[in-house]
Amino acid sequence: MLKLLITRPIAQPVLDQAESLFDVTIHSGGNMTVAQAAAALAEYDAILPTLGDAFTADAFAGDIRCKMIGNFGVGYNHIDVEAAARVGIAVSNTPDVLTDATADIALTLLLATARRAGEGERMVRSGAWGGFDVKGLLGTHVTGKTLGVIGMGRIGQAIAARCHCGFNMDVVFHNRSPKVTDVPATQLGSLHEVMSAADFVVVATPGGAGTTKLIDAAAFAAMKPSGIFINISRGEVVDEVALIDVLESRQIAGAGLDVYEKEPHVPDRLKALESCVLLPHLGSATAETRQAMGQMALDNIIAFSEGREPPQKVN
Repeated sequence: MLKLLITRPIAQPVLDQAESLFDVTIHSGGNMTVAQAAAALAEYDAILPTLGDAFTADAFAGDIRCKMIGNFGVGYNHIDVEAAARVGIAVSNTPDVLTDATADIALTLLLATARRAGEGERMVRSGAWGGFDVKGLLGTHVTGKTLGVIGMGRIGQAIAARCHCGFNMDVVFHNRSPKVTDVPATQLGSLHEVMSAADFVVVATPGGAGTTKLIDAAAFAAMKPSGIFINISRGEVVDEVALIDVLESRQIAGAGLDVYEKEPHVPDRLKALESCVLLPHLGSATAETRQAMGQMALDNIIAFSEGREPPQKVN
């Protein structure tokens, strides 16, 4: 029977199916180190990992038994897919199933930051709220403003649809290649043009070497002083120090973040900023979405075990 390692507890129905088909082990020690990943590759036929598990090039340098990695998540920048391919390991991911949940989190952050909901919630809980105040916690109107989307893939387009149809927002975007969208949207010539035109900038690019620190100090400098920045992609897409600098100096109005450069570490300087709404990577965190992600990851491993091409293979 094929030996399968699952690196986090997943939805019980998916786990039950996995255990009916494979010899399953659940890793219980949190994020896998490079050494743990290397040991797993030598011991198991297939692995179902997720973000934070360090399947770097070094992990693939030793003895290899594994032939299939079915990643739990659409992003797979924690896996060196080229190194995996060199040793004959297929890698798959879970696209599509988390699009709506992640787009919803982008809107959660956009609205919460614009309306200073984090500050207000902390005020109520601390007992500091003294009642209705005509000038208290004045935020930014959302309806009718301009949304700038960085990365107009499935998630970017879902965010654009919510903002255009729900809030009558104009949409501009930056994408690495020309893109035709279902929602009325204008592709501008450069990243900085989008950053300067938008009232709200939402980053929805994939992670990886091609987008590391894509949003840097120069990009932030292009934003309006009233601009609000939202990141639901990957933490390393943003120069976190540059973001903190512009927030501390009030060069932009605020930020809403679901991801961080060195998760789970969040800099103290960032946590100290009242103008930030900070979430603990909740993009796909609905029961329905997480079960669907686990099912898709397992389905790819099942396909491999049956000699079929994994449907969501990325390498």
